[in-house]
Amino acid sequence: MAVTTRNRILASPVLLALALVPLAAAQQKDPPGGTYPDYPSEIPARVVESTFGFDHERREVMIPMRDGVRLHTVILVPKGAAGAPMLLTRTPYDADRLSRRSHSAHLGPTLQGYDNATDVIVEGGYIRVVQDVRGKHGSEGDYVMNRPLSGPQNPTPVDHSTDTWDAIEWLVRNVPESNGRVGILGISYDGFLPLMALVKPHPALKVAVPMNPMVDGWRGDDWFHNGAFRQTMMPYIWDQEATRDGESKWYSTHFDEYEAYLAAGSAGELGRRRGLEQVGFWRKILAHPSYDAFWRDQAVDRVLAAEPLGVPVMIVHSLWDQEDIYGAIAVYEALEPKDVGNDRVFLVMGPWSHGQAIRDGSSLGAIAFDSDTALTFRREVLRPFLDQYLKDGAPAAGVAPVTAFETGANAWRRLSAWPAGGVEGRAPRATPLYL
Repeated sequence: MAVTTRNRILASPVLLALALVPLAAAQQKDPPGGTYPDYPSEIPARVVESTFGFDHERREVMIPMRDGVRLHTVILVPKGAAGAPMLLTRTPYDADRLSRRSHSAHLGPTLQGYDNATDVIVEGGYIRVVQDVRGKHGSEGDYVMNRPLSGPQNPTPVDHSTDTWDAIEWLVRNVPESNGRVGILGISYDGFLPLMALVKPHPALKVAVPMNPMVDGWRGDDWFHNGAFRQTMMPYIWDQEATRDGESKWYSTHFDEYEAYLAAGSAGELGRRRGLEQVGFWRKILAHPSYDAFWRDQAVDRVLAAEPLGVPVMIVHSLWDQEDIYGAIAVYEALEPKDVGNDRVFLVMGPWSHGQAIRDGSSLGAIAFDSDTALTFRREVLRPFLDQYLKDGAPAAGVAPVTAFETGANAWRRLSAWPAGGVEGRAPRATPLYL
C-alpha cells in the first residue's frame, strides 16, 4: 500500500515515541533489591514488640559452655519477682515452642502444654528456664542422641552433665531476680537430662524431678523393649536427627503404619526405603542390635549406681507408659540403696500414660477415676516438694518416700519403700507370672 504524505506526518510522532520506550525503560530500572524510596514497604526493618499488660518478662540469651559453644536459652521472669527460684528444663524439642505455647501476655497460657507443669510454675512464682540442648534448634554445636558422658563413647570434654553445670553457673550469676537455687525437671528425653545433671552436680542444683525418663534404650525405653525393636520409633529418629530444626518430617504412606512395616518386611528395609541411614543414630542401632557395651555403658541406672547421691530426686513413673516403662523404676532401684536416711530419693507412681502427670489425670482412656489424679500429684506432692528445696523458709513437704496410686482401690498410698507389702519386718516376696 502506498504511504501518503498525511500518513507519514501521523506516523512520525508514533515512531518517535516507540523509539524512546527502550530509553525510558533503561532510565527507570528497578532500584537494587527491589525497593522504592518513594513508595517504601510498610513493614519496619526491625519491630519492637509491645509488652503492655504482660505478667512476665521474656529473655532470650545464648549461654556459653566451657568449649565455647553457646546454647539458646529462654528465661521467663514473673513481673515483680525477687528472690525467686528457677525451674530449668533442657530439651531437644525447641525451647521457643515449649515457652511460647500461645500468643498471650500471661505466663499460664504461654506455658500450657508439654513439659511444663504450668500450675506449679505459675502459682509457685517460679522463674521458668528452657534451654535447647547443643546441636538442636537455636543452640550451637553438634547433636548426638542421648549424648553419653565424656569417656569411651564420647571423646569430647563436654556432655549433658557439663552443659547443665555451665548453664546453672551462668543463670545464678546473671538472673538477679533469683535466689540462686535451681531445680531441674522434664519428661521422657527431657527426663533423661535431669538424671545427667546428677553426675557431678552444680552446687546450686537443689532438686531434680525426672519424669518418665529415658534410661536404657535397649532394656525397655523407646528404641527396644527387652531387645524387641520398636518400629514406631523410626519416625522419631528421623524427625530428631534429619535436621537441626526438626523441620524434615517422616511421611506416612499408609492409612495404618503397621501396613508399611509389613510391606517393608523388616525395620532395616523400611529404613533403607526412607533414607534413614543418612542419620547417625540409626546407623548406631543397626550396628548394635544386641545388648552390648554400647548400650550397657550408657544405661543411666548403671551410671548413677556408680555416683554418690547428692541432690534430692523425685522419680515420676507412669503405670501405663508405653514409651519409657523401664527407666524410672530402674533408676529408683539404683539410687535407693544410697538413701540411708530414706529422705533423699522419692518415687511417685501414678495411673497415667507417658507424660500425663502434667496433664489431666481424671481418666485413662475409658477408665475414669474419682478425681484428677495428676492434679492431686502436682498440688499435694510435686509443688510442696519443690518448694521445700528451692524456696527460702518453705516448710517440709511431708512427702512419703513412695507415693503410689492403687488403681483397684482408686486411692493414693503413702509407702516407705517399693516394692511394698508382706509381713511387717520382712521383705516382700515376688510371685512369678507366666504369660
